[in-house]
Amino acid sequence: MKTVHMTIDPAVPATLLMGRIDPARVDATNEKAITAQQAADEYEAMQDAAKFARRVRKRLGLSQRAFSERIDVPIETIRNWEQGKRSPTGAAKALLKVLDRSPEVALAALA
Repeated sequence: MKTVHMTIDPAVPATLLMGRIDPARVDATNEKAITAQQAADEYEAMQDAAKFARRVRKRLGLSQRAFSERIDVPIETIRNWEQGKRSPTGAAKALLKVLDRSPEVALAALA
């Protein structure tokens, strides 16, 4: 293997490695744009959680009402998860992961 030694001088921009960003775009970004991007990222994460909750329920072949009864969660909570209004957290998130990976075992434990 060949070793190459390089000297990087911050005073000489040509010696700096180019990153994966567009410096002009970064410099032009303002707080309003950052806040808008954060909101978009949060919305996307909520939609991913909604899709996951819906997929788990449908894989089990249960209606929202039957699913809420099986996992002892109010049906309004299930609806809020699936509509992306709320996101499952803590124990609920863990339960959905277990139901996704080992549905038979999880449902037997809940019976």
